[in-house]
Amino acid sequence: MPVYNKLVRDRIPEIIKSTGSQCSFKILNYEEYIHSLKQKGFEELNEYINSETNEEAIEELADLLEIIHALAEYHGSSFEKVEDIRKSKLGKRGGFKEKFYLIEVE
Repeated sequence: MPVYNKLVRDRIPEIIKSTGSQCSFKILNYEEYIHSLKQKGFEELNEYINSETNEEAIEELADLLEIIHALAEYHGSSFEKVEDIRKSKLGKRGGFKEKFYLIEVE
């Protein structure tokens, strides 16, 4: 039986059981949860980096957004608040559309 030892989406145990397979899982405490969310973020970012098609890339970006939603909630905030901060920074410092690559500053 494969061993995963990783955070999975809420319905994964139910989906596994619906196929007739068995699985074991535990409910994480808050320290384990935040650690696992951070690990999951790296996992999904790596999958995005290694995506080969636009479809795969968008799928992985959606997974990253789900992690951002969960992390915002964990930190007592919301995705909307994160989005507000993103927009504020966009107004003050811009985004990344111009593709500037800073080499050095004297």
